[in-house]
Amino acid sequence: MREFTPENVRLSEDGRSVVILDQRKLPNRVEYLTLSTAEEMYDAIKSLAVRGAPAIGICAGYSIYCLAQKVETENFNTFYGQFKKDKDYLDSSRPTAVNLSWALNRMEKLVLKNKEKAVSEIICLMGAEAKKIQQEDMEMCKNISEYGLSLLKDGDGVLTHCNAGPLATSRYGTAIGPMILGHERGMNFRVFADETRPLLQGARLTSYELYRAGVDVTLICDNMASLVMKNGWVQACFVGCDRIAANGDAANKIGTSGVAILAKHYGIPMYVLGPTSTIDMNCKTGDEIVIELREEDEIRSKYYKEPMALPEIKCYNPAFDVTDHELITAIVTEKGICRAPYRESLAKLFESNAE
Repeated sequence: MREFTPENVRLSEDGRSVVILDQRKLPNRVEYLTLSTAEEMYDAIKSLAVRGAPAIGICAGYSIYCLAQKVETENFNTFYGQFKKDKDYLDSSRPTAVNLSWALNRMEKLVLKNKEKAVSEIICLMGAEAKKIQQEDMEMCKNISEYGLSLLKDGDGVLTHCNAGPLATSRYGTAIGPMILGHERGMNFRVFADETRPLLQGARLTSYELYRAGVDVTLICDNMASLVMKNGWVQACFVGCDRIAANGDAANKIGTSGVAILAKHYGIPMYVLGPTSTIDMNCKTGDEIVIELREEDEIRSKYYKEPMALPEIKCYNPAFDVTDHELITAIVTEKGICRAPYRESLAKLFESNAE
């Protein structure tokens, strides 16, 4: 078995910077970046050097902690003013993935809860909380993988879109975690990974992760998914998510809703896997989810030796789409498997958390 346990986000040895695996360089080069300033952290998230909703949340937690260490004051109001400035700046880097704001809001709650303490003590608490966010994600990914694996049989074919593996999270990942975990236990799956235009995260990252983990993976272009399904090679579709609305609508990498429509046509179950931190109960439906628009050159020229379209050609490049809850067979979280009606099943997850 090939071992693949990437350390994609961590604190530096001195605990004052964030070290990330630069996902833009994969699969050809394995390079790490050290992020020390707010601008470097913002750019790393914005440019997808670090990506995947949970990994972004982990990076955000470590980033705001490192920036807090730079504030040289014991006056809480002065400290909090700079904290808010840094938090809002980082939060503006990616609008769709809810884990970014979730992690930053969690850190802010910690700061406000302890405002009577010395600033130096608050900063120490922030460091412990940031590490806790990552540890919790590792545990969540394991639980999601366990629940997801219960939906599969040995020998199944699985189609996945975009990237929701160890690089996007911690250890197993979400959408491809069940296949990696099952393989460790001697099960065999045939995974079809969509290349996932325009950033090719399925080709560059998902196929890389699965191959390194020893899972049988076949890379296909996005427009081949229908034929693969029609051939009977796919028994389930497993995808990740960046935000889930209260009604079960789920935002994921552009093209996911098309996979869901095809799966419904061919009678294939469509599963969305993600931690409860991606569920936004304040977002009533997918219509309220802000869809990030990215640079036009990602379609015209990115990853090509020469541009594939004239520079004058207009491009529409949304990073995500929203899959209607009616197309989703189940939503798999670390707390269990939710099925329709999602307004009720998702709400119960948070009721159990409150207890």
